Amino acid sequence: MNHISIVGIDLAKRVFQLHAVDPKGRQIFSKKVSRSGLRLTLAQVPPCRVAMEACGGAHYWAREIQALGHEVQLIPPQYVKPFVLGHKSDARDARAIAEAAARDATPRVAPKTLEQQALQAMHRVRSRAIANRTALGNELHGLLAEMGICVAKGHSVFRQGEVRRLLAEHRAQLGDDLFVVLDDVLDQWLSLDARIHAYDQRLARLARATPVCRRLMSVPGIGPVNATLLASHIGDPKRFANGRSFSASIGLVPRQHSSGGKERLMSISKRGNGEVRRQLVHGARAALRAFQCQQQPDRLARWACALAARRGAAKATVALANKLGRICWAVMVRDTAYATTP
Repeated sequence: MNHISIVGIDLAKRVFQLHAVDPKGRQIFSKKVSRSGLRLTLAQVPPCRVAMEACGGAHYWAREIQALGHEVQLIPPQYVKPFVLGHKSDARDARAIAEAAARDATPRVAPKTLEQQALQAMHRVRSRAIANRTALGNELHGLLAEMGICVAKGHSVFRQGEVRRLLAEHRAQLGDDLFVVLDDVLDQWLSLDARIHAYDQRLARLARATPVCRRLMSVPGIGPVNATLLASHIGDPKRFANGRSFSASIGLVPRQHSSGGKERLMSISKRGNGEVRRQLVHGARAALRAFQCQQQPDRLARWACALAARRGAAKATVALANKLGRICWAVMVRDTAYATTP
């Protein structure tokens, strides 16, 4: 037990597989433990490196195992898969995790704090509510169109009572049964809209109360949603070597297919956290519209507007999102607000 260097853990709901190796990679033990027995087993192991896949429950167990004095490393599952020998099993998965953790070149995921996970959960529930609201709105538009009632686009027709007025006006045409169904769908839409608004207000309060979020909001195109999302995702920004490494981690840099000394850059890779990438693109789109209306644009605005004129607004938006990601990384590393450059 005193020669254990790495313990690989294949996480599950109730039964966990452990695989321990010495500094030379030789197996010390391989066994299954119950959920309740995991802490007791690791408490008897001298301080060492404990590796797990970055999956459901991994961040919780990372905090629990760190409290026992171990060094915890979370590895993305796609970098563990090549080390699985033969057919898949829990024992082979745990062994693959230990082998992947022994290589310094294997990327790691920083364990999240409880506060970061709470912010992440809020963003996920908000995104799901927005998707459901959009689906309900489209459903209501379609059902009304089937009855010859055309409703304007946008959320204002739902919020300002225009759809409710149309339902009451055409009640005789719709019939009681269909009227009740459409009225219920409208109530669901309004309920979701109120919940999303409540989440937005809570995120705004959290952003104003958090120093790092206030600094992030000084960057063009970064509001409370983006600021809190970036703070929960990045965690310690110093784990990235530079701003480009952060942009690459969320898939905002071009894919590369180079050979024979010839570099070939393709479309963006779309790796990493899709929600962070999507929100940065939304923020960049809003920033580009604001830049195009400025009377005295700064250096960033001039670059973005020139790129939009040369390559189109869509490509300029993604390029600006890449640049905003790098700027946000620099703001977090340097603990300073964004300053415009003439």
